[in-house]
Order: sequence, then structure tokens, then C-alpha cells
Amino acid sequence: MAVPKLEMRPLGNTGLKLSSVGFGASPLGSVFGSVSESDAVASVLEAFHLGINFFDTSPYYGATLSEKMLGKGLKALGVPRSEYIVSTKCGRYREGFDFSAERVTKSIDESLERLQLDYVDIFQCHDIEFGSLDQVVNETIPALQKLKEAGKIRFIGITGLPLEIFTYVLDRVPPGTVDVILSYCHYSINDSTLEDLLPYLKTKGVGVISASPLAMGLLTEFGPPEWHPASPELKSACQAAAVYCKEKGKNISKLAMQYSLSNKDISTVLVGMNSVKQVEENVAAATELALFGKDHETLAEVEAILKPVKNQTWPSGIQRS
Repeated sequence: MAVPKLEMRPLGNTGLKLSSVGFGASPLGSVFGSVSESDAVASVLEAFHLGINFFDTSPYYGATLSEKMLGKGLKALGVPRSEYIVSTKCGRYREGFDFSAERVTKSIDESLERLQLDYVDIFQCHDIEFGSLDQVVNETIPALQKLKEAGKIRFIGITGLPLEIFTYVLDRVPPGTVDVILSYCHYSINDSTLEDLLPYLKTKGVGVISASPLAMGLLTEFGPPEWHPASPELKSACQAAAVYCKEKGKNISKLAMQYSLSNKDISTVLVGMNSVKQVEENVAAATELALFGKDHETLAEVEAILKPVKNQTWPSGIQRS
């Protein structure tokens, strides 16, 4: 049986087509444990080889290390620049948050140098709930439009955890100004609240990237890192679901990945990867889904276990003034 190619999905009105699985490069910044340069480069090469064309990073990840590592990986591909899509971010740095026009304008030049690129396809304001949303609307996004005119970026995006930040900004900027949103932890088995926002985003012509299908480690056999902000109740329910899957000979991470990939209104599911093995597992989840469909039986059991905590989220800094 021929293995199906990774599906390509349109991103809003951008004209870009993204692979249904996107490569999240934050782990290349050794955010979740040390990653060697050779492993970082090998994982980028393998991802591209298996059909992933979308790579996402930020200067915040690993205090600029993620961008540098991704840049080395992309350079090693040795393919025309038009064959892959790169997204980075601005406004969040190791030193803190700064969404000023001056800082984000300087930020793109720093990022391009680290990535060894002439332009990025998508430039996103990073975790905007920690800044002033009005500043993002009135100062940051107009500054990004100038970078677009200068040819340093092709499209503009915003990212963050609370879903209301997206409507707040999109209702206040001229139509077509913001091309993309990146939401995380809101389209996975335990929390699918992003779904309610999809019709609104469609009417705005905004592309949707959904990150953290494994809910930052909740939906894994190993469980989340110590610092994970979820409630003890949510953590233990996810742990019970993971144990249930393991007992049935199933992997909760693969199930979670397939759940997130099933909604075609989401252009790409962004998942962090730092090894060839992780790349292969994530692509396998997508190809198996294309061949055999979802494991409805196991999914129904897991959803039943998670029902008491469904759509439970955690606080993230919102500032309006």
C-alpha cells in the first residue's frame, strides 16, 4: 500500500499551503532538555523529507538558540527558499515583553540573521495577552505592515492562549491586516474550545494554526513537566487517560495528534520536535489517520475519562490598558 503524502491545507487568504503537520522548533532551543546541533539539523532534514514544509520558531525559545538551530537545519536542506514556509515571532524575549514598534522592527533583522534568511513567510506577535492589546492593535501591527512593505515578512500573525485576544484584535484592525492566528492548547482531546472560533475566523479570512496537540505534555505517557499550569484535577484525569491507552496497547499522544488533525478548518497542527524519531512518529500519526481514520473506540473511552475536566484551561496574563 502506498503511503499517502502529508496533506497540504490552505492558510486563510494567504495563498500559502501548509503541511497538515507543522514542525515546532521550540525544542531545538533545548527548552525541554539538551539537543545537539546534529540532532537539530537531522530532525529538520527528516521533517522536510517526509513532507513537512512549515517550520515555526521564536527568538524567545531557548533565548534565540531555536532560531539559530532551525537556520542551520534549513540551510542544510539545500533546496530553493520557496519550498518551505518559515514563521517566527516578535514581542517576547528572554528579557521580557516588548511590543513597541522600535523593538519589533529591530527584532526581524535579528531573526533573519539567526535564521540565515532574507525574509520570513509569517511574522507573529508572540503571546500578546502579556502585553497591551491596544498597543498591539495601534502600534505593533502597523509596524509589521511596514516590514511587509519592505519585503522582510510576507504575512502577519498573532499568538496567545486566551481565545478572546483574537476577537479583540481582529475586531479592531482593518480587514486583511492580520493574516494568521496561532492558538495553542485549545484544540486537543481535553479542550476543543478553538472550534467555536473557527466560523468567525473564516469570515475574517484568517488562517488558523493550532499548536500543542498534546496540551504541553498532558496527553503523553510521561505526563507534563513540573511547571505545567494545569490543575491537579486536569493532570490526574489526563494521566488516567494515558494509562488507559497504554493498557489497551495504544499511545495517547498518537490519538491526540489524530484528533487535532481531523479538523480540516485548521491549516496545520504544530507540534514540537527535536529528534528524527519524534518527526517520524508525528508524520506516522498523520499518514495512519489518512489511511485508516480515527480510532473511534479508544477516542470515545478517553473522552469519557476526560469529560469532567473538558475545556478546563488555566490563566494567562491579560492586560487591556
